[in-house]
Amino acid sequence: MIQRFELSEGKLYNTLGDSGNILLFSNPDPHERKYLRDCYKLDEHALASALDPDEVSRIEFHPDNLFLIWKRPENYSGGGNLVFEVSSCGLLFSGDQLLVIATDDSQLSGLGARRPLRTPLDVLLDLLLNNIHHYLGHLKVIKMVARELQQQFNASMSNRHLMQMFNLSESLIYYINALHSNGAVLTRLRNHGEKEHFSAETLGLIDDLIIENNQCYKQAEIYSNVFSGLIDARGNLMNNSMNNLLRKLTLINVVFLPLNLIASVGGMSEFSMMTAGTPWWISYPLFMAAMGLGAGLMVLGLKRIAGGGDKPV
Repeated sequence: MIQRFELSEGKLYNTLGDSGNILLFSNPDPHERKYLRDCYKLDEHALASALDPDEVSRIEFHPDNLFLIWKRPENYSGGGNLVFEVSSCGLLFSGDQLLVIATDDSQLSGLGARRPLRTPLDVLLDLLLNNIHHYLGHLKVIKMVARELQQQFNASMSNRHLMQMFNLSESLIYYINALHSNGAVLTRLRNHGEKEHFSAETLGLIDDLIIENNQCYKQAEIYSNVFSGLIDARGNLMNNSMNNLLRKLTLINVVFLPLNLIASVGGMSEFSMMTAGTPWWISYPLFMAAMGLGAGLMVLGLKRIAGGGDKPV
């Protein structure tokens, strides 16, 4: 789907016809891909990279334009898995035109709220800033969800909550990789701006983008380290709880095992029948002695087996 936009009075407006100099290609079909190849000289590799969620951010400089692959956060829709995804989009910028290639049509929404948009370069930089703020918003949500999960985990010790924490930690790893590669793109864009003699205001805005991206990267890195420590601590806490439960069950067995032994010996009607000619004060002590001897031989055998297993091969 192709949407065209034009700039007027510092705002971005949707327009009909072929007059717009800001074009959004959302999930382009084969016909639109052919249009991009023929009219804007984009090869199939560049188009596939723009729509590949696993593609790494990069920037390519050409004589007439520059092409960016930018990592952006996906809109979080909730759910029980608590997974935050990232995707890619392609940005083709020339002096008087900007093309946005993405999997959805949400890339240009909300632009122009912070500063007036007068040129396609302003739209490009505002789009990058909007994505960085999107990352920051998701990090705040992740922090709130982590606190809620911590309370739920303390109350129930459920494996489901531990798996949700694993999902959040994995999402933070994806965010860290995306923000790191985006930072490299912004640095190269800053150097390119100096060579092309961008205005001081534009260079200052790119510097602000680099600073905010680095802050977002550091925040995601801190959250990831904290989550790793929390997951390890929660796992150890769950193991300790299980060990305490097994200890209590073992104590219960230790208490009832002698009682079971006494009840079993006292209820041996077959043994009493077989030793009917022998007084009970002789037969039962002999039986207990035989049990003790068997137990001792079993202990010796187990110790020998355990000692043989510890010998080096």
